[in-house]
This record gives sequence, C-alpha cells and structure tokens, in this order.
Amino acid sequence: MMHRSFPAPAAQQRAWSWLPDRQVLLLLGPYAAGFAFTHWIAAAWGGTGFYSLWYPAAGLRLAFLWHAGARLTPFIAIVEILVGTAKGLFSLGVPDWPLTLWGIVRPVFAYGATVAAIRWLASGSRANVLVPPMPLGLAAVAAPNVAALSALPEALWRPDLTGVQGVRDMITSLAAFAVGDLLGVLMLAPPLLWITQMFARRRRPRLRIDTGWWPALAESTALLLGAIGLTEILRRVGLGMQPMPVILAVAWIGLRFGRAPVWLALLVVTLLMLPHTAQGMTTAARLELHLSLATVVVVGYLAGSFADAQRQARVDVERRDRLLFQAERLKTLRAMSVAVIHEVSQPLSTLAIEAKHLHAITGVSDPEIAQSAALIDRKAATLSHLVRRLRGYGGRVVDEPTPLPVSALIESVAALVAPEAKSRGITLKVAPVDPDLVVLAQEVELAQAVVNLLHNAIQAASDGTVHLAAAREGPRIQIIVTNRHGADIAPHGGMGVGTLVARAIVEAHGGAVSRSLTPYGDVIATISLPAIGETA
Repeated sequence: MMHRSFPAPAAQQRAWSWLPDRQVLLLLGPYAAGFAFTHWIAAAWGGTGFYSLWYPAAGLRLAFLWHAGARLTPFIAIVEILVGTAKGLFSLGVPDWPLTLWGIVRPVFAYGATVAAIRWLASGSRANVLVPPMPLGLAAVAAPNVAALSALPEALWRPDLTGVQGVRDMITSLAAFAVGDLLGVLMLAPPLLWITQMFARRRRPRLRIDTGWWPALAESTALLLGAIGLTEILRRVGLGMQPMPVILAVAWIGLRFGRAPVWLALLVVTLLMLPHTAQGMTTAARLELHLSLATVVVVGYLAGSFADAQRQARVDVERRDRLLFQAERLKTLRAMSVAVIHEVSQPLSTLAIEAKHLHAITGVSDPEIAQSAALIDRKAATLSHLVRRLRGYGGRVVDEPTPLPVSALIESVAALVAPEAKSRGITLKVAPVDPDLVVLAQEVELAQAVVNLLHNAIQAASDGTVHLAAAREGPRIQIIVTNRHGADIAPHGGMGVGTLVARAIVEAHGGAVSRSLTPYGDVIATISLPAIGETA
C-alpha cells in the first residue's frame, strides 16, 4: 500500500523533539529505585575522598543511557538529584550547595557526552572504525575515566569538599573514583542491556540444548580455576595478589568464546574479590586490589568484545563474498537476457505495427472484431514498451551516470516495493518531492540502493508504516527512509546485507549512507548525494 503524505514524516519530526517519549520517561521511576539501591550497596567499599571502589549505580546509569540515548542525560541528572536529596546527600540549606549539586550532575553529563560521542563515531561512514559490539565496550571503559577526569578541576580548586589533603590524596581519590565506576559499569551494564534486548525482541529465542558447549565450558572452567589457584599460591608465598594469571585466563576465554562467557568468568572473579575487600582494610590496600580487579575486568571484556566484533566481521565478509558470486551470475544472466531481448524485439515490433494497422482498419467492422483488435493493439504496445525498457536496462547506456530527477527515482522505487509492502500490510507514505532536485547517478544502481533500504524498513516496521522522503540540505540531496522499530537496535547491532550493498552503491556515487536511532525507536536511514553541479 502506498500513500502520499506531507514532506516531514511524523517520525522525522519526533527525531528533533527535545522531550523524550512518554514510554521512555516512565522508565525513570524504576531507574530511580535501582539507582538508590545500588548506591546504598556501594557504601560497603567506601573510603576517604571517594564514595566507593565498586559503584554499580554507574553501570545502571550507562545501561540506561546506552539503551535510551544521550538525550535523556538531563532527566537522569534530575533523578539522581532527587535521589541524593532523599538520602540526605544534597540540601539547598548548606553554604556550598551549588558545588554539591554540580558534583551530583557532573558524572551524569560526562557519561551522556561519552555515549553521544561514541554513538557518533559508530554511525554513518565512521561505522567502519568501530565494528559492533566494540562501541559498547569502548563506552564502558571510557565513560568512567571521562567522569573521573571531569572531577579534576573541582578537586584542584576545592579539595576540602572531598576531604583530601595534598596531591597524593587527590590522585588516590580520582583513581578510586575511576576504578569504582569502571567495575560497576562492566559488571552491571552488559547483563542489563542483554536482558533488555531479549525482552524487546518480538520473537523470543527458543531454548536449545547444544552439547557442543560442554568442551568450551570445561576448557574455560579449568583455565580460570587454574589461574585463580596460581594467584592464591603466589599470595601465600608472599608475592602479593598478582593478577597476571587471571588476566591471561580471561583474555583467552574472551578471545575464544566472546563476551557472554568471559563476563561469567569475570563475575566469578569479582564475587571472589568483593567480599574480601568489603572487610576492614586500609584504603591503599583496597585500592590496590580493586585496581588489579579492574585490570582483569577491562582486559577480559574488551577481549570478548573484540572476538564478537571479529565474528560479526567474518559474517559480513562471507555475505559479501556470496554477493560477489551472485553478481557474476547476474552478469552472465544479463548477457543472456540482452541476447534474448534482441531476438524478441524485432518480431514484437512487427507484431505491434501490424496490430496497430489491424486496429485501424477494423474500426468500421463488426464491434466485436474491433474490440478484439483494440485489445491486441494495447497489449502489443505494452509488450513493445516493456521490451524497449528492458533493452535500455540491459544495454551499456545505463552504465553511464546521467542527470536523474529524484522525483522520478522516488516514484520508480515506490512502485517497485509497493507489492512487498502490501503483502506485509505496511503502508508506504511517500512525501511530495521537489522536481528541481536532480543528482548525477546511474539510475538502476541508485534505485537498487533505495529499494534495499526500503526493504529493510518494511521488514522491521512495527507500526505498519514506512516513510519515504527527499529534501535538499545545503549542497547535498538527502533521500530519507524512516520506520518505527519495536526492538532495541543500538549501534552495536549487526549490519544487514542490503545496507552494505546500498552503502557501496551510494559511496560509488560520491555519497554516504547514515543510520540513526531516536529515543522513540524510530530508525532513520539517509542517503546523502551531491546535487548536480556540486562536488562530493
């Protein structure tokens, strides 16, 4: 089904709205309760100059921002202010309340800025630099360090607010801040995001019992227990808590099996360490142990993220190889079709001419004969036009870029995808296109790129509507496909083959394909091409 609509789709309008969707705002209530609870748990690992050396509330914060988007940063800051007020950590009656308020919201904005920056790096043509799920791994490591660095000016200006004295205490305080957030993020954010994605899927994954995981479990268990045992032996002989054996073990598990298995190994290591450090000990001793634990966790999680990214990259390469094989077959099919069309076109042209002549001379004959002759004339003319169009698509002339009105392109691709949209019960809303929008392009290839994006949108649309629009943005022309997705598809999701093909075609035309996700679940895929007379 295809309908005409006004130029700005509703999804595109919401993308620029400052106020988040009501469904997202409703999550702030559970976030407040979870933040208060995890903030209370973290007090057991506290010390002078910092709140905790294990701060799971930071993991909850990053998971929420990564899932809902950095636009929610101000609202999360408000929630944390309210939680701090309820716990007696903030009051307008104290003399330094502005600095206390800033100390509460500063890490929130540091996390939000980090998430926004990494999402920007992982979008559009820059996505080749960060292969999923590396963006989440990078955010989990970078956000705590950015938050700790953002506290440095305040620590230098007013060290009395945190009770530190001298440079050594200040460095210890900032290091503890970073380590506590780092452990909280890496141990809490990944499982929360995995659970969210599982419940967001429209189809629940079926539980499959695969005996192939037993060797992997045995290998990982033996390696991890051996490393923990070796570390304990080194501690008992007086060499201290050496993290190197455990680092090597979790790095191997992560590189071999990915994020989920290595996270379970890290959970075991963390559960063994945290009860020990929650007991009474000096800040220096506790910080030393947590620094070792943070090193183990960072190495393990990044190794698992790298392994998953490589696995996804291999899948994409295999898909591209299959596309290359298909392209070779299509070249052969194209050559065969051109030969067949050439053989058919001549007799069909003769048939069309004769049918037209028959129609002309039977105009005064029997009405039934005249009606049949008119039908033959129309059908022959239609077939002749179709053959001429097929010859144009198969001939060499289409290989050369020509000025292409975007309105004609939009009309063509809308007609191509209309049957698929109708069969799936999707309404394709096409906005009016300015006839002055013209690009230099190879029509068939560019149409294929737009069709691929529309195909992805039709398959993923959860509200039964897909929007197609085109507009000029400075020296470039944008073709925009928008749909509402029912599941969380943050940038760490996989890349579809259709998108890969579309990106290759558009980049060959001097353009770019970008894809963004709004906090409301709207997926906006944009093809940006230089207008006629403009350089890429």
